[in-house]
Amino acid sequence: MLSLNGKIVAITGASGGIGEATARLLAQRGAAVVLAARRGERIDAIAQDIREEGGRAATCVVDVTKAEDLRRLVSTTVERYGRIDVLVNNAGIAPISPLADLDTEGWSAMIDVNLRGMLNGVAAALPVFREQGRGHLVSIVSVAGLSASPSMAVYAATKNAVRTVHEGLRTESTDGVVRTTAISPGYIRTDLADSMADPALRHRTRENMDAMGIPPEAVARAVAFAIEQPDDVEIGEINVRPTVQA
Repeated sequence: MLSLNGKIVAITGASGGIGEATARLLAQRGAAVVLAARRGERIDAIAQDIREEGGRAATCVVDVTKAEDLRRLVSTTVERYGRIDVLVNNAGIAPISPLADLDTEGWSAMIDVNLRGMLNGVAAALPVFREQGRGHLVSIVSVAGLSASPSMAVYAATKNAVRTVHEGLRTESTDGVVRTTAISPGYIRTDLADSMADPALRHRTRENMDAMGIPPEAVARAVAFAIEQPDDVEIGEINVRPTVQA
C-alpha cells in the first residue's frame, strides 16, 4: 500500500486554493507539511486546523519572487523536520490581457511569480536534494500552456517555460536522485481570477469556474499520487481538468 507517512513537503501558495487543499490532504495522509505564502495569518490558521486534526504542519512567510525567501523555506523545513522530501511550487498569478493592451507590468509580474518563483524554488531545493541523495520537485503548471488562447499568451508562455525547465531537470536527473512532476490543472474553483485586472476577463473566468470548475482537492489528489510512488517511479506530467472542459 502506497503511503505518504513520513514525507516532508513544503508548499508555496498555500494560503488558499490548490496549495491549501494540497497541504490539508497530504497532512491527512500522514505527511508533515510546511505552508508557505505571503499571507502569514492565513497560513497560520490553516496550519492550526491541520494540527487540531492530528496532522503535522508548520508555516513560513514567503514571497516566491525573492530567492532568499525560498532558501529560508527550505532551511526552515529542514530545521523543523530534518529534511525536505518534496517542494511543491504552486504559487502563481494570472493578470491576463490581450497583447495589444501592452500590460507590461502584468507580463513582468507573471514572469516573476510563475517562472522566476519556480526557478527560485529549484535553486533553493536542488542542492539540498542532492546532499540528501533524494528529492522531488512538483510544479503546478496549467493546461493553458497546451494551446494558444486569446488574452493568455504571456500566462501560457510562463507555464510552458516551467514545463520546459521541468523536462530539462528530468533529463539531468536520470541518476534517480531528483524526481520531477508537472501538474497542469484546467478550470479549478480557486481565487486565481482575483489577479486579473481586466473586469471583463475576470468576470468571464469566474463564470467559467462556477459553471465547470472542479474542486482544488482534485489537483491535491494528483499531487499525492505523484509523490507517494516508490523512488524508482517518476510521474512526469499529469493534466487535471473537468470532464466538460474542451
